[in-house]
Amino acid sequence: MSAIHWRKSSYSNGTGGSCVEVGTEGVGDGIIPVRDTKTAPTGHVLTFPATQWTHFIGALHNGDLNA
Repeated sequence: MSAIHWRKSSYSNGTGGSCVEVGTEGVGDGIIPVRDTKTAPTGHVLTFPATQWTHFIGALHNGDLNA
């Protein structure tokens, strides 16, 4: 996981809020790694199949998820 380029959420404000980072470059085909910004770089990493990640992001944009 050390070769992954991480992209921080645009909602991160730098004050310890609940933010995530998504791995982009350096990731195997079809795998999307996600980690908690506050525990990076040593915290746990969740991985998702790219197809499921695409469905999840689409649901977020459509407002199909309840908090």
